[in-house]
Amino acid sequence: MTTPPGPTLPVQFKVNGEDRRLDLDPRVTLLDALREHLQLTGSKKGCDHGQCGACTVIVNGRRINSCLSLAVMHEGDQITTIEGLGTPDNLHPMQRAFVVHDGYQCGYCTPGQICSAVAVLDEIKDGIPSHATADVTDRPRATADEMRERMSGNICRCGAYSNIIEAMSDVAGTRA
Repeated sequence: MTTPPGPTLPVQFKVNGEDRRLDLDPRVTLLDALREHLQLTGSKKGCDHGQCGACTVIVNGRRINSCLSLAVMHEGDQITTIEGLGTPDNLHPMQRAFVVHDGYQCGYCTPGQICSAVAVLDEIKDGIPSHATADVTDRPRATADEMRERMSGNICRCGAYSNIIEAMSDVAGTRA
């Protein structure tokens, strides 16, 4: 005997600039809604525990691990995935910098790395301090140490970290 499907809840959000409406089991994560229901497979399921950052997307201008967030919690939110940052013919500056600086090797973590890197530079620009910020009353700067600290939740098993910081520094207009 199979278990009948449970109740669903409607959720509406804007994904990559497009209004989307889904009826979902309330237990579906944002990551699974994006990948399985909207076929946006750029965000990856790495650990499914919020420890690797492969699932990072930008929600209302801030980065989140989409594997740790239920889709129904994002009613009305603006969600940007790697697919919404740029296209092959018109790359986002961070995507272009990752190519120029070889900020990837196998590529599995790259979508999460790029989404996180874009959001990190916005956090710094918005004056949000981190653990690496020497004085939380000063505006943070896009230094290599500052960016490394902020990107520490995104794991690259291939070890392209220095190239990722170079790509971010390039976009930020600083030296790594």
